[in-house]
Amino acid sequence: MPSNRQRREAAERHLRRQLQRRQEAAAKRRRRAAIGGSVAAVVVVVVVVLLLTTGVFGGGSSKKAVAVPSKPTATATASAKPTATPSPFATRTFAKATRAVRKTSGPCGYAETTQSLKSPYTKDVGLPPDPRPTPDSGTVAVSLSTSDGPMTLSLDRAKAPCAVQSFLYLVKKGLYDGSTCPRVTTTGIYVLQCGDPSNSQQGGPTYDFKQETTKTTDYSPGVVAMANTGQPNSTGSQFFIIYKNSNTGLQKSYSVVGTVSKGLAAVTKVAKAGAAGGQSAGDGKPVLGMTITTATTAG
Repeated sequence: MPSNRQRREAAERHLRRQLQRRQEAAAKRRRRAAIGGSVAAVVVVVVVVLLLTTGVFGGGSSKKAVAVPSKPTATATASAKPTATPSPFATRTFAKATRAVRKTSGPCGYAETTQSLKSPYTKDVGLPPDPRPTPDSGTVAVSLSTSDGPMTLSLDRAKAPCAVQSFLYLVKKGLYDGSTCPRVTTTGIYVLQCGDPSNSQQGGPTYDFKQETTKTTDYSPGVVAMANTGQPNSTGSQFFIIYKNSNTGLQKSYSVVGTVSKGLAAVTKVAKAGAAGGQSAGDGKPVLGMTITTATTAG
């Protein structure tokens, strides 16, 4: 039987082991706390750097990477001139350098791509007819019923035969019905941008095609032109209506399809109300929106 002395020594050894384990556990907790604090500090630094570089604190650019105006990508720049977009369409945000899935064999070469077919912003309405030769004479009236009153567009086949042919096809397919005009610009260029079935400024049909412009392309009040992403062969369904002379601000890279023969005052009214964020913003979602209820044509 152990003596009292042996029992005390055993108890002391047990107590020392307990104290040692507690000290080791406490040291581990302190190391974990130190590591957690370091990680938190790093996260805070990264967040601050991101905020600074993205312009939240005024340290970065506030411009969006989209063309002015364009189809899809994404959201438009507040620049006075069209710039490289994304963005899906100013805007398609996806790149144009993708293999065509389907393409018409006529002069206009309307082409689908794998990215446009997969995009959540596009609407598949097939491909327009592409006869040889492309009709290039005469005018066709398109009637727009809008939330701000009726409007009539006079499309001129001679100015942009492929664009007019596509526009009429999209009208008959109902692509414009129920779409809003998601963008107005009031600085540098003066346009109301419409024709996006996704109402995001990034949408259009699943095909696109070439621009039809010349050095004498005119952007006077009442002109209707097709938007694009700033890249070749990126015209889609989005179009813009000019309410004030924009020849100085707009590059000669947007296909003019015709003019507003009736209802331009409604566009001017929307533009006068300005873009969200105040007139100083100069480019954005209209304060006073416009919705195209229906688009019809007899042509």
